[in-house]
Amino acid sequence: MRLGASANDPALPVWLLPALLCGMVLLWAGLVGVTHQAPDLDGMEELVWASSFEWGYYKHPPLPTWFLYPLTWLFGKPVWLPFLAAQVLTALALWFIWRLGCEWTTPARSLIAVLALSTTAYFSMRGTIYNHNTAQLWSVAAATWFYYRALKYERLSSWLALGLLVGLAFLTKYSVVVQLAAFALFALRQGYWRRPSFWKGACLAAVLFLLVVTPHLIWLVQSDFAPLAYLESRSAEDMGLGKRLAEIWGFLSDQLARNSPLLVAWLALAWWNRRTGNRSANSYAHDLADWDKSFLLWVGLGPLGLTVLVALLTGSVLAASWATTFFILYGFFIFWWLSGDVRLNLRRMLVLVVGLHVLMAVAYSVARGPVAYQLGRDSRPTFPGPQLAAQMHALWQEHVPGTPLRLVAAETWLGGNIAVHVSPQTQVFIDANFQKSPWLDPATTLECGALVVYDNNEDFVAEDLILLRGHSAWSGVVQQRWSSEKSPMLEIAWGILPPTERCLVAQ
Repeated sequence: MRLGASANDPALPVWLLPALLCGMVLLWAGLVGVTHQAPDLDGMEELVWASSFEWGYYKHPPLPTWFLYPLTWLFGKPVWLPFLAAQVLTALALWFIWRLGCEWTTPARSLIAVLALSTTAYFSMRGTIYNHNTAQLWSVAAATWFYYRALKYERLSSWLALGLLVGLAFLTKYSVVVQLAAFALFALRQGYWRRPSFWKGACLAAVLFLLVVTPHLIWLVQSDFAPLAYLESRSAEDMGLGKRLAEIWGFLSDQLARNSPLLVAWLALAWWNRRTGNRSANSYAHDLADWDKSFLLWVGLGPLGLTVLVALLTGSVLAASWATTFFILYGFFIFWWLSGDVRLNLRRMLVLVVGLHVLMAVAYSVARGPVAYQLGRDSRPTFPGPQLAAQMHALWQEHVPGTPLRLVAAETWLGGNIAVHVSPQTQVFIDANFQKSPWLDPATTLECGALVVYDNNEDFVAEDLILLRGHSAWSGVVQQRWSSEKSPMLEIAWGILPPTERCLVAQ
């Protein structure tokens, strides 16, 4: 079976895009999973949180953790699981973007744009990091597609799908409001606010959105708006105009760097075409309808422009990764400069993009793994989680023989690296704080004892952890190199709270 084509464009084999996406997932998740001894900080955080099904967690909404939770039942909590989950969701986002592109151009031309887009850091290198930014890519891409369909075809089913998808995006990260603002700007620009059919559809979408997010909103109130307090602590800073402009310049520079592989792919294709004369009088953008061009420009450029404007007005600190979902339409912008035979351009873009992916995946994986290890860098992927877990488990078995280690009280990173290598059933008591660890019951948590650990070299250690270690029956300090002999020395303070009589009777 082959996907539709125009008079001048080739038909696509139905298997081509799924095969390419599967290859991307296997390449990136496989190489990173083999060369990394630990996931990134956000990936470890999600593994730790995937201990229970909650309507919210103290930093973020719940949907990414919900996705990971059933996977931990199937596979346990291996360090490669967040890499695989991130790449699967990234591939799903690219599929939705391709489907959206097929609304205004042919499948072959849409694939050229998606191939170029896939090289950007947010779909390649950072597409291996399982966090709320990466996990939101698919829902924002799908919502953009159904928003297009809702406006273009005025079908209530598209409005309902939009409400559901925006709700899921909101349950991933609140930043979806930036995309909604871009949607609203386009509707205003095109005069949709004058149409009763627009308001009917928008109201239906809003009702379904509220149905999806209401349980989380209730949790948000009950938790005293914990994720919003965390967000404010990350973004609030009193800055003058000069510092705001410097912050925005740094943010935009980061975005340019992270999207530079797309520019490399486009420039390489342009050079290749120029050498062989594969050009025509009109660019691919010439074949786009004016309405579609307007959609691309307003919805595509709106999120980044709005974010910069808000930062300029409010002085908010901008983390580069917050722009993860802002560039999903940028692959189509090369249409304004791309012309020539579509079949040849697709073949050449495929060669360039596959080469870029292989080069970047190998370089990224080896640099952050084996090379960082040999250089003694204290990078997350070289963290000695297995070695520390073995030491801590041996100490536990020495002092508490016959009782499995099921609880590690620690900060998320250290505790998670120990817990995942001890047992999938071993949970983390984050900072000895029950609000941060909703999977634990305060009445029974410590019945079967706990291992308390923290790094003496850290600038900050939660007071509750220090107090809890003070109740230990046995305690001490162990040292462990981060990686090679050139690396910093970790100094891990440990303590063991023994099981109570109730736990021993139950056993």
